[in-house]
Amino acid sequence: MKNIPEEYQYLLADETKAYAVLATIMPDGSPQATPVWFSTDGEHLLVNSVKGRVKDRNVRANPNVALTILDPNDVLRYLQVRGRVVEITEAGGREHINFLCKKYTGNDEFWGPPDDIRVIFKILPK
Repeated sequence: MKNIPEEYQYLLADETKAYAVLATIMPDGSPQATPVWFSTDGEHLLVNSVKGRVKDRNVRANPNVALTILDPNDVLRYLQVRGRVVEITEAGGREHINFLCKKYTGNDEFWGPPDDIRVIFKILPK
């Protein structure tokens, strides 16, 4: 992925269970951080959420974010990516959360309420 140093590319691989923390900006300017699962499409980092939650409201108001990706083999090693949410889409949201659930837990389907509207944040690294 462009803008990510080669020595950290393995953290983005589908077979790596690297957890991340997404930082967004609250309306009052204070930071808000949430642990998240993520994937990539080769150009963007993809984070899934439920429409209307705090991080969803925050990125709609201010698309500038940071994502700290933790190395699962060394908790003191991490990659920080600053970027911008360039798209928020509902298309494929349920399939994406199921993909992430399989990646991180081994379960085929996410256990959240089926009527939640899932959205994907497409984050373009700077």
